[in-house]
Amino acid sequence: MTDRPRWMREDHAALADLAHGFFAKECEPNERRWGQQQHVDREMWTKAGELGLLCASIPEQYGGGGGDFGHEAVIFDAQMKALAPSFGGSIHSAIIAHYLNAYGTHEQKSAWLPKMASGEYVAAIAMTEPGTGSDLQGIKTTAVRDGDEYVVNGAKTFITNGFLCDLVIVAAKTDPAQGAAGVSLIVVEADRAGFSRGRKLEKIGQHGQDTCELFFDDVRVPAANLLGEEGKGFQYLMAQLPQERLVLSVPAVASIEKSVELTIAYAKEREAFGKPILAFQNTRFELAECSTLATVARGFLDDSIVKHLAGELTVVGAAKAKWWLTEQQNVVADRCLQLFGGYGYMVEYPIARIWADSRIQKVYGGTNEIMKEIIGRFL
Repeated sequence: MTDRPRWMREDHAALADLAHGFFAKECEPNERRWGQQQHVDREMWTKAGELGLLCASIPEQYGGGGGDFGHEAVIFDAQMKALAPSFGGSIHSAIIAHYLNAYGTHEQKSAWLPKMASGEYVAAIAMTEPGTGSDLQGIKTTAVRDGDEYVVNGAKTFITNGFLCDLVIVAAKTDPAQGAAGVSLIVVEADRAGFSRGRKLEKIGQHGQDTCELFFDDVRVPAANLLGEEGKGFQYLMAQLPQERLVLSVPAVASIEKSVELTIAYAKEREAFGKPILAFQNTRFELAECSTLATVARGFLDDSIVKHLAGELTVVGAAKAKWWLTEQQNVVADRCLQLFGGYGYMVEYPIARIWADSRIQKVYGGTNEIMKEIIGRFL
C-alpha cells in the first residue's frame, strides 16, 4: 500500500510484504496459463497455507493466524497490486472460514478449519442457483432429513473455488414451505456420493479464477454437518454479508490504485506528436481526476475497515462501500484504459485485464442495485 492506513500496525505491514512477495513470485508469472486452464494449480493452496496466507483472521486454536480483518485486507490488497487475481483465497479465508467459525460446533471447527488454514482443503460456498441470483429466498436446492442424515438435491452455479473444492457450504431449503425461514446451511464434503461438478464456466474476465457448476443428486451427509441451527441459514447469510462486501471492497480500491499507477507510468513513456502523452492537458486532467478518486476511495475503505474492526460496520455502511467502490473501480479502469489507446485493448497489457476483471465486482456479493435497495430501505 502506498500510504499506511491508520488501522495498519507493523504486523499488518509485515504480512502485506510477505503476501506481495508470494503473489508476485508464485502467482503472477502463471496467470496466463491459469487463464487457459481456468483454475490455479492446486499446489498454490498448500504453498499459501505454509506461509500463513490462509485463514489469517481465524483463531490459532483452529489453525488460523489469530489475526483480525486487517490481516485479511492486506493479503487481498497485495494480491491485486501483484496483478495476480486468480487465487481464490479471499472467499476461502474471509468468508467461508468465518461461517464455520461463527456457527460451527467445536467438533466441526476442529475438523475443517485447520485443513482450510493449511491449504489441505479448498472451500466453497454454494448460494447462487441457475434460476436465482440475489434472491436467496428463492433457492430450490433441498436438504431433507432422513434419520441421522440429510439428503441434498439441487444445482448451484457461479461457484468460486467449485472446481477444486474439497468442502462446500450449501444453502438449501430444509422446509420449502417456510420461505427464508426454511433455509439452512449444510456442509458437504466433495468426496460424497452424488456430488458432482459441472463445466468450468467461461467468463468475460477473471479467466484463471476457478468458477463452476455444482450438482447434488441424493447426496447423503450426516445430520452433524448442519451448520448452526436448522432454519437459521438465511439469518446467517445476512449476518455475514457485510464482511463479504468489505472483502470485495478491498480489491476494488487496490485495483483503482493499480490502474492509476500503471497509467501514469505509461503516460510518461508513450509519445505522441513528439512528446509524452502526459504532457497533454487532457491526459493530466484525466489522471488528476482518477488519482483523486483513488484517494477518496482509499479514505472510504479505511474508514469502513476501522468501523468493522470495532464491530461498528452496519449493513448499510457495507452496502455503501461495496456499490460505490466497485463502481469507481470500473470507472477508473475504463478511463485509464482509454489513455492507453489501442494497447489498452491488448490482453498483454495489465490494464486490459483489470478492465475485464472489474466488471463482475458490480454483480456478485449482491448486485449494486441490491446495495442501493438496502440503503434506500433505511433512509
